Amino acid sequence: MDEIEIKSHPLWMSPMASGSPQADVCVGTPPWMAEGRPQSKNQKAIIMAPSKHQNLMYLSDHYASLLQRTLLVNKDPYVGKGIHARIIKSGLHLGVFLMNNLMNLYAKTGFLDDASKLFDEMPLRNPSSWNTIISAYAKQGKIDHARQVFVEMPEPDSVSWTAMMVGYNQMGRFENAIKMFVDMISSKVIPTQYTFTIVLASCAAMKSLEIGKKLHSFVVKVGLGSYTSVANSLLNMYAKSGDLVMAETVFGRMKLKSTSSWNTLIAIHMQRKRFDLALAQFEQMNDRDIVTWNSMISGYNQHGFDIEARNMFANMLKNQSLKPDRYTLASVLSACANLDDLNSGKQIHGHVIRTEFDLSGAVGNALISMYSKLGNVKIAQKIVKQNRVSNRNIIAFTSLLDGYLKQGDMKSAREIFDSLNDCDVVAWTAMIVGYMQNGFNDKAIDLFRLMIERGPEPNSYTLAAILSVSSSLASLDYGKQIHAKAVKSEVSQSVSVSNALINMYAKSGNITNARCVFESISWLKDTVSWTSMVISLAQHGHGEESLELFEKMLDLGINPDHITYVGVISACTHMGLVEKGRWYFELMQEKHGIEPTASHYACMIDLLGRAGKLQDAWDVIQSMPFEPDVIAWGSLLASSSVHKNMELAEVAAERLLLIEPDNSGAYSALANVYSACGNWEDAAEIRKSMRFRKVKKDQGFSWVQIRDRVHVFGAEDVVHPEREEIYRTMAEIWKEIKKLGFIPKTEVVLHDLDDEVKEQILMHHSEKLAIAYALMKAPKNGTLRIMKNLRVCKDCHSAIKFISKLVGREIVVRDATRFHHFKDGVCSCRDYW
Repeated sequence: MDEIEIKSHPLWMSPMASGSPQADVCVGTPPWMAEGRPQSKNQKAIIMAPSKHQNLMYLSDHYASLLQRTLLVNKDPYVGKGIHARIIKSGLHLGVFLMNNLMNLYAKTGFLDDASKLFDEMPLRNPSSWNTIISAYAKQGKIDHARQVFVEMPEPDSVSWTAMMVGYNQMGRFENAIKMFVDMISSKVIPTQYTFTIVLASCAAMKSLEIGKKLHSFVVKVGLGSYTSVANSLLNMYAKSGDLVMAETVFGRMKLKSTSSWNTLIAIHMQRKRFDLALAQFEQMNDRDIVTWNSMISGYNQHGFDIEARNMFANMLKNQSLKPDRYTLASVLSACANLDDLNSGKQIHGHVIRTEFDLSGAVGNALISMYSKLGNVKIAQKIVKQNRVSNRNIIAFTSLLDGYLKQGDMKSAREIFDSLNDCDVVAWTAMIVGYMQNGFNDKAIDLFRLMIERGPEPNSYTLAAILSVSSSLASLDYGKQIHAKAVKSEVSQSVSVSNALINMYAKSGNITNARCVFESISWLKDTVSWTSMVISLAQHGHGEESLELFEKMLDLGINPDHITYVGVISACTHMGLVEKGRWYFELMQEKHGIEPTASHYACMIDLLGRAGKLQDAWDVIQSMPFEPDVIAWGSLLASSSVHKNMELAEVAAERLLLIEPDNSGAYSALANVYSACGNWEDAAEIRKSMRFRKVKKDQGFSWVQIRDRVHVFGAEDVVHPEREEIYRTMAEIWKEIKKLGFIPKTEVVLHDLDDEVKEQILMHHSEKLAIAYALMKAPKNGTLRIMKNLRVCKDCHSAIKFISKLVGREIVVRDATRFHHFKDGVCSCRDYW
């Protein structure tokens, strides 16, 4: 053992003569002596034999004092072993008091086996002997050994029972600790203040208010309520169990309050959002510790008062006697992130570096989260690499992942995600949502499938996100699989999942299933649920039902939001209910206090324009309190095109192109107006201008899912490998529907061509080719579901009505604005779209 400098301290000065002869190593000599290990001068001084004139009692007290002081000064078990050897040589190893001290030294210096062996070899034991070994086992997590000794103890006293409760409490076995207390009372052993502090702590951990109240009664009965430690335990129990009123009552009755008492009360005030009272209590305190400051800083931060949290931290730094700990720094860094205060965050980072604070835990995570949230993902990544932050710090890595996702850096985000060994559901969900928000729907689905195979169980947020992906793809089969997964994992009743299911079914063309999900939510319906259903019904041509549902929503006292009214006015638009749409527009403002947004004005312009009230639509644009956007001008342009109002179309197109010079829709719509009015030269000039400006017209596409594969078609498609057969099928269908009375609307082909050529072009529109392919490949008698990125043209709309009658099947077409359900020669839109 290394030589130390305390050898001349009175603690180590032996009353024995320094020249006493050394005996040979005797039985019971510690291993370091038997092995010939060199002795330090310390050890030699301690184990020298006392004077033969001193009596055994004095010698026993002397060794006991040495053992106690050894435990206090440097807790060196090898010094204790040296004393042990001299005790044995002196024949004092049978003394209970001396052996208890030695056993206590061994137990508290990590030599539990030696303590246990000593206990087993003791010929005589008193209660202190039993309690020492029970406490040693309990505190070191060997609760079963402690229990065995406890059961063998002749008469366990309050110390024994309490030691067992401490052990159970430390291991998180709170129910066992409480049961020990019940058994203690049954054994008629009087509990002490220490007993109550432990059992109340167990109740607090379990948030068992009922048991805690019974313990409170017992405390009052035995007269221990005046002890500050017991009162603090009661205060903590009530606070953690949720009875904040009773916690405040206990605090008010306390005659002596410690810093811990005040800290608990401040935490209660913060929990109840009574920030003024918390601050008042804080200012009354004379002795504030780090917990006091942390209660204020974290309380402010957790409830959104981040400026106050940051200011409180600044005041704390003025107190030179206190240094921020990991909880302080984590809270104030979170506040900086919420405030978008990168400058303060960097200053705190500098403080962390100067004080060489450990970055492997909460502080490192907080720094990574702050930099990631504020867009400095490179610095966050640098902190990860420099400080070797463990892969298990999921919170920090998820924040870093989120930072990359917000920047659209999917490659870096995926690298971070793949580096996580213990990915939790939050990280998986963040990655799936990231793919979805950045347009990588296929990758989002692939990752979700991987999550099902080897990841954590998806929660309601995950399922809602992947259902949104399914809605975007309008993949009904895949959406149904996710629905089944939601039912299996028992989260289908989650409002967020149910709302996502309504949208998924509606956008996939299955309004019946959307209705079923809506009805299944019963009393859990929120504004989003009602709004989703109102909009879905309107989009599927059930305008009357949509408005009836909205009126029912109002009757039930459910307040609509601005999105609800977008759906309601759209429902009026699809039915041509101009006056009712105007009435709802006024109701939104007068009854519900919702100021019209650009979306509401665009709906009104669309409503009036479709109905041919172009002047009224123009008046709405002129009355807007802010500049009309692309959607507003686009709605007016579309209506002008439909009603062949060339002058208004020119104005709308001009204004639209001022906002978006490369908007191909504006050029195309204006060219179509000119063509429809027979102004072929101006139409040609517009198309020439598009080529000159390199503005490409939006290509029309239609797609259909057959089994697990999506087939995409363009007009005059020449890419599909089964093109010839598709064209033949379409030619046969064309021939048959003409027999049923279908007349091609060649006027929709806005080019100066022969009708025969126009008819050929119309036959090969993308939605017709998709329907032909679906009839070739899809299962018989089922509903055909076709998706299109642009509005369906009049000719296709008319043709599909005849096709539905010809083949005897329902055909659902989703275009850019709504759903068309074709069945038996009739469309759900009633030819108004």
